[in-house]
Amino acid sequence: MTRRYVKVYPRFERFYHWGQALLIFVLFFTGLGVAGLHALVPYGLAVTVHTIAAVLLLVLWVFATFWHFTTGDWLHYLPTTKGLFNVARYYAYGVFRGEEHPFNKRFWAKNNPLQALTYVFLKAVLFPAIWITGILYLTYSFWDHVAAANLWLGWVAVIHALAAFTLAAFVIVHVYLLTLGHTFRDHVRPMITGYDIVDLSPEEEAYLAHDQMKRLGPVAGGHH
Repeated sequence: MTRRYVKVYPRFERFYHWGQALLIFVLFFTGLGVAGLHALVPYGLAVTVHTIAAVLLLVLWVFATFWHFTTGDWLHYLPTTKGLFNVARYYAYGVFRGEEHPFNKRFWAKNNPLQALTYVFLKAVLFPAIWITGILYLTYSFWDHVAAANLWLGWVAVIHALAAFTLAAFVIVHVYLLTLGHTFRDHVRPMITGYDIVDLSPEEEAYLAHDQMKRLGPVAGGHH
C-alpha cells in the first residue's frame, strides 16, 4: 500500500458540506427564535428566514442525494461492523492516550465504520424526520381541518424540535472530534482543498495515474 494525497472530496461535495453547515446554523438560530427562546431577530423575520433556509436545504439535499447515487459516492456510506469497536474505543479512550487512529482512509472507503453508521442514521432517519415534520408544519393550513389537527400539530412540533436538537448535537460532536488527534487545521483542510491522505493499492494508484491524474497528489510521509 502507498500513502498518497488524493482528491477524495470533489468540488460539489465540499460545496454541499459547507452549504449544509451554513444552512443548518441559520435554521437552528432562527428556529430558536421562532420557538421564543431568544428575541435577537423579529418573529416574522425569523419565520421567513427559517422557511427560506429550509427550502434551500431541502433542494441541496435532493441534489446531493442524486449526486451520491449517480457518482457511486454512496458506496462510502455503506455501514459495516468491521473495525467499528476499534474506532469507537479510539474516540472514547485511545485518543487521550496518544494512540494512532485505527482506520486509514482507502480510495473506496473514506469514512471509518463509525462515520458510515452515523451518516446512514442521519440520511435515513434524522433528515427524513426533519423533512416530513417541517413540510407538515409549513403546510398546516392545508390540513388544519382534519380531526384533532391541533394535537397532531403539537406532535409534529415536538418531533421536529427533537430532530433539530439531535442534529445540533451531531454538529457539536462533529466539531469536537475535529480537535482530537491531529490539529484542527489538518482535519478541516481536506474539506477545503479536497485532498486527504489515502492508502492506495498498486491497482488503485495505477488507475489514478492513468485515468485521473489530477486527483493524484504527492506521496505522504509519516502517520495519518
